[in-house]
Amino acid sequence: MNTKVFSIRSRVFVSMVLLILIFSVLIGVVTIFQYNEQSNEYNAGRLARKESAVLTHIEVDLRNSTYPVETDRLRDIFKDEILNIAEIHSLELEIYDLEGNLIVSSNSGITNNNNLAVIPPEILSNLANNGLHRLVKQAQIDNKEYQSSYTYMYNDSYKEIGILHIPYLENRTDQENELRDFLSKLALGFFFMFVIGMAFALFISRYITRSITTVSDKLSEMHLYKRNEKIEIKGKNKEIFQLVEAYNSMVDDLEESAVKLAQSEREEAWREMAKQVAHEIKNPLTPMRLTVQNFERKFDPTDPDIEQKLKEYSKTIIQQIDVMSSIASAFSDFAKMPTQKREEINIVEVVKHATEIFTEPYISFSSDVEKLIVNLDKLQLTRVVTNLIKNAIQAIENTNNPLIKINVIEQQLDVIIEVIDNGKGIDDEVKDKVFEPRFTTKTSGMGLGLPMIKNIIEAYGGSLSFESQKNVKTIFTVQLPKK
Repeated sequence: MNTKVFSIRSRVFVSMVLLILIFSVLIGVVTIFQYNEQSNEYNAGRLARKESAVLTHIEVDLRNSTYPVETDRLRDIFKDEILNIAEIHSLELEIYDLEGNLIVSSNSGITNNNNLAVIPPEILSNLANNGLHRLVKQAQIDNKEYQSSYTYMYNDSYKEIGILHIPYLENRTDQENELRDFLSKLALGFFFMFVIGMAFALFISRYITRSITTVSDKLSEMHLYKRNEKIEIKGKNKEIFQLVEAYNSMVDDLEESAVKLAQSEREEAWREMAKQVAHEIKNPLTPMRLTVQNFERKFDPTDPDIEQKLKEYSKTIIQQIDVMSSIASAFSDFAKMPTQKREEINIVEVVKHATEIFTEPYISFSSDVEKLIVNLDKLQLTRVVTNLIKNAIQAIENTNNPLIKINVIEQQLDVIIEVIDNGKGIDDEVKDKVFEPRFTTKTSGMGLGLPMIKNIIEAYGGSLSFESQKNVKTIFTVQLPKK
C-alpha cells in the first residue's frame, strides 16, 4: 500500500495553520469560561447581598415581635409579614422549622411545588455540618436556573429557631448578550488573522525549505561508488550552512571510506569468527571453575564417599573439556557449525547434570518423567542448557528472592526444556533483537550466546523462543523433536 509522505514545506505550513486555529479556539474557550465564571460570581454575590438584607429585615421583625421568638411561633410572627418582606426585596421567601418542614411561605409558584414543602435530608445534613450554617444549591425549574440559599435564623440568644430558604432566579440575559457580541467580534478578528497567517505560513515554509530542497536533491544523487559533486548555495543561513558544510566534508571523506570499506569488511569477518570462538570457549570454562571451587571447598579426605565424589568431579571436568574440544573441532570448519551428531541419550539426566554444575541455592530442576530417550548430541545439549542458565543468573542480579527453574516436559512428539527466572526481564523494544548476533543488553559480552544456541537447536529441527514480563519473569523455551 502506498503511503503519502508530506514534505517539510507542507508540514511547516500545516503546523503553522493548525497553531493559529488552536490558538483561536483556545482564546474562544477561555473567553466563554471567563464570562461564565464572572456571571456565577456576580449572581452568587448578588444572592449573598439579598440574603443579608432579608436576614437583617427578619431580625428587626423578631426584635419587634410581641410573640415569643421561638420556632413554634414563627408562623404567627411572619404569617402576614413575609409577604411584605418578599415584596420589598423582590424575592420569594420560605421559612422552615429545624426539621425541614415548611412553616410559612410568600406563596409563589415555586414554593407551591409539593417537592419543596420539606427540605431534603441531605441538605439539612450539609447545612448543619458545613460550619458556616449556610448552604447554596443549584436548581433548575421550568428550564430556569435557580440558586437556592438555605440559612439558619437565630433569636437574641443566638439560638437556632428556623431555616430561611431563598430561591433566587439567575438573570444572565445581559451577560449572554454581551458574550455573543464579543464572540462575534472575536470571530471576525480571527478570520482576518487566519487569512494573514496562512499567507505568512506559506511564505515562511517556502523560505525555510528552499535550501533544504537543494541539499535533499544532492543527497538523493549521492552514491558510494561514484564521484559526488559538492553543494554551492548562496545566501545560506547558519543551520543550512552547517548542513552543507557537513555534506561537502562527507563527500571528501567518502572516497577514502570506499577504499577502506572492502578491507574493513574482510577484517570484520575474521573478528566475528574470533569473537564466536572466544565466547563459546568461555561457556565450558565457567562450570569448570565452579566445579573446581566447589571441590576445593567441600574436599574432605576422611569422607567415606570421597572416591565417588572425586569421580563425579572428574567426570564434570572431563565433560567440559570435551565441550571445549568439540568447539575447537567445530570451528575448524565454520561453515558446518554446529556439526550434527546424534546418539541416544537420556535428556532428563543430561539436563539435570548440566544444572548441577551450578551450585547456587536458588537454582532448581524438575521433570515430569524420570527417563526420556532422544537422539541428540549430548555435548551440544549441555552447551545449550548451561548457556541459558548462565544468562538467567546474569538476569537476576540485584533481584530480591532470586529464583531459577529448569523444567523438562514430555509432549507427544516433542521435548520441552524451560529455563525460568524472576529477573529484570527483557524490554519490549529489544525483544525482536534478542537472537541477532552481537546484540546484548549486558555491559560485557559479545552477544553471540543466544544466536549460537539457537543455531544449534534449529540444526536438530527444534526451536528456541521466549516470553518476558518486565521485572516479573522470563521463560526461555527449547523445543526439540523426540526423533
